[in-house]
Amino acid sequence: MSVSALSLTRFPDSISGFLQVASVLSLLLLLFKVIQFYVHRQWLLRVTQQFPFPPANWFFGHKISEDQELQEILTRVKNFPSACPRWFWGSKMRIQVYDPDYIKVILGRSDPKSHGSYRFLAPWIGYGLLLLNGETWFQHRRMLTPAFHYDILKPYVRIMADSVHVMLDKWEQIVGQDSTLEIFQHISLMTLDTIMKCAFSHEGSVQLDGKYQPYIQAVEDLNNLFFFRVRNIFHQNDTIYNLSSNGRQAISAYRLAHDHTDQVIKSRKAQLQDEGELEKVKKKRRLDFLDILLFARMENGSSLTDKDLRAEVDTFMFEGHDTTASGISWILYALASHPEHQQRCRDEVQSLLGGASITWDHLDQMPYTTMCIKEAMRLYPPVPGVGRELSTPVTFPDGRSLPKGISVLLSLYGLHHNPTVWPNPEVFDPSRFAPESSRHSHSFLPFSGGARNCIGKQFAMNELKVAVALTLLRFELLPDPTRIPVPIPRLVLKSKNGIHLCLKKLQ
Repeated sequence: MSVSALSLTRFPDSISGFLQVASVLSLLLLLFKVIQFYVHRQWLLRVTQQFPFPPANWFFGHKISEDQELQEILTRVKNFPSACPRWFWGSKMRIQVYDPDYIKVILGRSDPKSHGSYRFLAPWIGYGLLLLNGETWFQHRRMLTPAFHYDILKPYVRIMADSVHVMLDKWEQIVGQDSTLEIFQHISLMTLDTIMKCAFSHEGSVQLDGKYQPYIQAVEDLNNLFFFRVRNIFHQNDTIYNLSSNGRQAISAYRLAHDHTDQVIKSRKAQLQDEGELEKVKKKRRLDFLDILLFARMENGSSLTDKDLRAEVDTFMFEGHDTTASGISWILYALASHPEHQQRCRDEVQSLLGGASITWDHLDQMPYTTMCIKEAMRLYPPVPGVGRELSTPVTFPDGRSLPKGISVLLSLYGLHHNPTVWPNPEVFDPSRFAPESSRHSHSFLPFSGGARNCIGKQFAMNELKVAVALTLLRFELLPDPTRIPVPIPRLVLKSKNGIHLCLKKLQ
């Protein structure tokens, strides 16, 4: 037999041998993964045995439809005191916490954000204040805190009022055609308009320029895509996710969001090339958000990288408009559903302002309106939950404990509806927030709490008050009985079917 014939004979044998080896290695790898899965699941069951939970499938976990997620939390709050495991699939689990004593313990620690879920936000908002941990987070937080000093916030009230008036003028035109309006989209544009002007020195009106609608839609899409990805076992891997239809949609939305923020940064950098503008900025007693970022120097003397700069802009652009839009929308819905409280707020605002423009000093002179705002945020917290990953073991006041490595979801929605904390929690009762009332320090956390509380909470509260006060002066609000909103959890609290109100122009 020739050498070439012998080689051809041996070639199939070598392929067959290779395939056999590959099959054995694949089976061994599969067996290793099965054992790893089983061991980890058994460990989770063992370390969480002090925390009972509803029956769950060993592989598919607790299958809950998105419409029922919040209702399921309320059921757990009633049946499983303080905390309860939520199984997603196999060994994917996190502890839902909704007791103020438990939450106080967690927020008093320095545990990082839950990497398993929050990492999915990184392609969108990068590693800014929301996702950073440790010393880098502390440096960025300290650097940005001056942007929210009251000297900076005071003049923003006029800007907020101007943006709200633009929105209300649009509503007056629309109401003439159809008295029922989906308000969330309009309010999103208004809050984006406000944050662009206050924090990013934008000139012009976002609400009157149609080019900003794609950014609003991108944020809406990314909210939904994040929610579904966290709950999909097949989308945990980046490569697989990016090849999926959801992944491709996410990549497109990332691009739209980044184009928007890149343009904001580019525009402000161009303005600062003008010597007059630069001199004006240097004379400021305090810098606004974007200028702080552009002029920042870290402790080692280096300025922020372009990547870090965009991450902070992306983070605050999203958090500064979407959470506030959620808050305002749900507050207006709550007032529309409770006309007696709405009228009392309106009377308070009318007696305070008369025909005058709203100012910083007015914001602390609306006690009943503030009580209603807080009660609405209790019922409809703009951020329904925040995650942590335990970096060290923790023991709670009742003696139950959890080890390092467990993911914890602080369910602010569950906390705010906990009947042991708030009697008759589904009832809208602003007197809960009367000045003389007492409550647990961690029973009401619309802006989270502890060292990582929302850096812009005062900015947000000011905007909520301005928007509510000016809206009540122009319109009577009524719910649309044919389209009652269905709250659903996303990064911020949304409604599955929008938030529709009937608006009646006041004479």
